Amino acid sequence: MKEVVFLDRNSKKWKEFETILSDESHHDPDSIADLYIQLTDDLSYAQTFYPNSSTAEYLNQLSMTIHQEIYKNQKTKKGKFKQFWTTDLPLVLFQTRKQLLYSLLIFLTATLLGVVSTMNDQSFVRAILGDNYVNMTIDNIKKGDPMAVYKQESQTEMFLGITVNNIKVSFMAFVFGMLTAFGTGYVLFNNGIMLGCFTYFFVENDLFWETTRVIWIHGTLEISAIIISGAAGLVLGNSIVFPGTLPRKTSMQIGVSKGIKIIIGIIPMFITAGFLEGYVTRHTEMPMWFSWIIIACSLLFVIWYFILHPKKVYQKLSKL
Repeated sequence: MKEVVFLDRNSKKWKEFETILSDESHHDPDSIADLYIQLTDDLSYAQTFYPNSSTAEYLNQLSMTIHQEIYKNQKTKKGKFKQFWTTDLPLVLFQTRKQLLYSLLIFLTATLLGVVSTMNDQSFVRAILGDNYVNMTIDNIKKGDPMAVYKQESQTEMFLGITVNNIKVSFMAFVFGMLTAFGTGYVLFNNGIMLGCFTYFFVENDLFWETTRVIWIHGTLEISAIIISGAAGLVLGNSIVFPGTLPRKTSMQIGVSKGIKIIIGIIPMFITAGFLEGYVTRHTEMPMWFSWIIIACSLLFVIWYFILHPKKVYQKLSKL
């Protein structure tokens, strides 16, 4: 059967499914379960004969929505707060894994460009980081304390200021998705360039390892969260530009919903990163092994919760 014929025969039924799902008063568990059985049959057919098509993607999204309704109506249902962190957010992260990869690639490309540009143009770092910051850091290096910038403010003041600023950056990366993927890409690119310049500036002063083990105490969570927020922005941008078989308004609503869940999901990371930067990073005299333990634990958490765990949750729910 040609895809266009398959769409013609079933599109009306799928629209009815969407209508039922949008009406809370019709969320009868038995009828929802029946819808799920019908939809999985259609999804299986589409994945077999039209793999990687917009039809298969649309049916996959719709089936996941119905699946979540079934899960919420189980007798053993969890509280909404716990369900968000253990099920809802991981499912969204699994569905948006490609956008996360694209966000990472954009950020790494910009970081590499920042490194190369600083290597070839000594004035580039000043153009990006500013003369005041560069001059202050050079003075700190001469005084034998290159990371003194983290000791200038009170712990609480630094914690609050950094946390608010980081949340602002993540929100910008998401909201700029309204300007399509180019808007979010701009935010990611800016931050990547800054990191590249910042990193090579210390390489040039023979302080790479010393500064790395200090900066990445908080930077592991902070940079990871920025990249993840970039994925949220790409989800929003793609929902506007590539609605697939969905009406553009509906596609955008889904994109906004997914993006907001992702942004909410990384707020604890920014709070933790702000706490580490305000209260821990300033202790540059701490043993090197302790610094690397904090960095390793942060990195392992990001890999587990945002990459490995979502796949396990999806596989588990697919077997219900």
